[in-house]
Amino acid sequence: MATAEPIIKLSAEQESALLRLATQSIEHGLNCRRPLPVDPRGYPSPLCDLWAAFVTVRVQQELRGCVGTIEANQPLVSNVVKYAYVAAFEDLRFAEITWSDYVQLQLQISILSPTSPLSFGTEAELVAQLRPGVDGLILEAEGQRGTFLPSVWESIKTPREFWLGLKRKAGLPPHYWSGAMKVHRYTTYCLSSSPGERPPLASPGESGNDDQPSCPAV
Repeated sequence: MATAEPIIKLSAEQESALLRLATQSIEHGLNCRRPLPVDPRGYPSPLCDLWAAFVTVRVQQELRGCVGTIEANQPLVSNVVKYAYVAAFEDLRFAEITWSDYVQLQLQISILSPTSPLSFGTEAELVAQLRPGVDGLILEAEGQRGTFLPSVWESIKTPREFWLGLKRKAGLPPHYWSGAMKVHRYTTYCLSSSPGERPPLASPGESGNDDQPSCPAV
């Protein structure tokens, strides 16, 4: 299987900080119904730099949300707290995360490289360029757009299946083809957490005290 060069250099402490922010944003969402506020100026590079990112939320290995952006127009820490919240509470394909789900959360943060266009004349030429386990794709056609993260390769066997699945996600029929379509590829740097890596936190009232969460006015 092909491999790609790392797109970003993060220390173990920086990886932990990003995963902690994602977790805290979901906790804040449970308490306050909005993402955790974060000031990127308080973080070093590359955490304060502009990066596209997705956050995937699982509970006991079951997918419960996956949302992000392919545009690198916000600081990395800002995108992590935003999309951790959105994946947990606003991905309409799934029920919202609850306190009982929270203590079993498994999170994955995917940081996206800059995209590069693919050149091709036929569908076979396009499919032949795909690198299983490495490439994420963005498809734009007929006013529709869809993306598959590289992690989708874990459940798809062949490049053709990957491509056909992406067309379906973009709302296009399996046999759709147009010379005007645009396809870009990217790679990701992924970091993951599991429930065993942090102590579970109690919801308000469950910890035996009457303290209310701090939810400052926006």
